[in-house]
Amino acid sequence: MQIDQLIQTVSIAAIPILFAITLHEAAHGYVAKHFGDMTAYQMGRISLNPIRHIDPVGTVLLPLLTLMLGGVLFGWAKPVPVNFSALRNPKKDMLWVAIAGPASNLAMAVAWALLFKFSSGFPDSYFAVPLMDMAAIGIKINIVLMVLNLIPLPPLDGGRVAISLLPHRQAYQLSKIEPYGMMILIVLAISPVLGWVLYPLISLVQQTLFMIVGI
Repeated sequence: MQIDQLIQTVSIAAIPILFAITLHEAAHGYVAKHFGDMTAYQMGRISLNPIRHIDPVGTVLLPLLTLMLGGVLFGWAKPVPVNFSALRNPKKDMLWVAIAGPASNLAMAVAWALLFKFSSGFPDSYFAVPLMDMAAIGIKINIVLMVLNLIPLPPLDGGRVAISLLPHRQAYQLSKIEPYGMMILIVLAISPVLGWVLYPLISLVQQTLFMIVGI
């Protein structure tokens, strides 16, 4: 990718990527506060200010590399701290705290899809093509983040959901994987396995969204 193309792509992609990652983390903190855990609130992490959530590698470097090299566009922010023991009903409320992040990505994917459809209705407008490009990236990054985070592997959100729903013994056994969860995810990402899992699900969600919105 040439430097001018890279600058153009980054300028268009920056807003949807920052929103996708920032709102995902802020949603966790907001729902945790609702259910009794004030940790994220006291640390100022329930915020739409992306600076509070940016991780130099996950929010900047990795999305930039995936934009340059192709492949699955994804990244992460600094995780919002959640003290699950401070929740009023820790095992039950954990589900809602965990699902809040992927749910926010789904809502944003729908919003970007609607913007894409709206922009495509004005093909002669000067802003139509940049808005459509931005919306396309917004759709993609939010669907990828939603699907990735719903993998039932602690500490991903899907792992938290599984721990919340499983009986206590099975939930405890799954929770013991958490210290190794990110290492497992990295190994899967390096190998073709993660792509085999993610691509069909991402495609299914995207096609369903386009069908519903009418794109």
